[in-house]
Amino acid sequence: MTAPTHRYLSLGAGVQSSTVLLLAVRGEIPTFDAAIFADTGWEPTPVYAHLRRLERLAARAGIPVVRVSAGNIRHDALDPAHRFASMPLFTLGPDGERGMARRQCTSEYKIKPIKAEVRRRLGYPHPARVPSGLVAQMAIGISLDEIGRARDADVAYMRNVFPLLDFGWRREDCLAYLTEHGLADTPRSACVGCPYRIDTEWARLRRDDPHGWADAVAFDAAIRHGSARANAAGQPLRGQFFLHRQRIPLDQVTLRTTPETRADVPGCGPWTCPHPVESDVAAATMGREVA
Repeated sequence: MTAPTHRYLSLGAGVQSSTVLLLAVRGEIPTFDAAIFADTGWEPTPVYAHLRRLERLAARAGIPVVRVSAGNIRHDALDPAHRFASMPLFTLGPDGERGMARRQCTSEYKIKPIKAEVRRRLGYPHPARVPSGLVAQMAIGISLDEIGRARDADVAYMRNVFPLLDFGWRREDCLAYLTEHGLADTPRSACVGCPYRIDTEWARLRRDDPHGWADAVAFDAAIRHGSARANAAGQPLRGQFFLHRQRIPLDQVTLRTTPETRADVPGCGPWTCPHPVESDVAAATMGREVA
């Protein structure tokens, strides 16, 4: 007897995953048992507003949008009692060395809770062993221009599929499709304080989400000398952390938003987090901050 098919969507609420959900809602691809949104607790206000809109659209097609969470990434980073899942913060060493901290946030706050929800829905929550042959299909919103990010799942109970690649669609095709169906204002999905933001995005956050901008500025200052837990443990950062690649306080950055600057770049989905933006990513993480 063939096991029933379990079909899910990894919903980041950005352009590509919103397109995949809309394709399913409109019956242009097979439906999903659920669209799973991993909530870091720190998305910009427009993303949460868009997510609520997607929830209403999906409900009409009988697709539940499920929110899962491993906690609030901002609160956890500033909590002395909580382990710090390192963000790709820009670093400035005591002698001017430039680098970036390791990125653990995507795995901790997006991938792990999605996997936990899939296991739960399959009926085998951790630490139960998922029987061989029981596989959930996970649709991921990767378009043709990001094909290098399309990879197999790293667990046997999930199989990744890429509907946009099957369509041969690029990001601009997704934008055109969303515009055609009234979702032209679909935002980029990324945490308020994501260091991968380009200047145009920082400027957009400052303009469209003043509360989010103020929150990012405050976080940037709070994280300057390392995570709260490391400092409380007497393991101060050897250098400084910054949200912006210029490695100065965020509210002092002159944001360069020239016409040549790309205003629309991929968001940070669970399996589609942007690649490092600088060649010095592999530099030292300065101390035991992310150990």
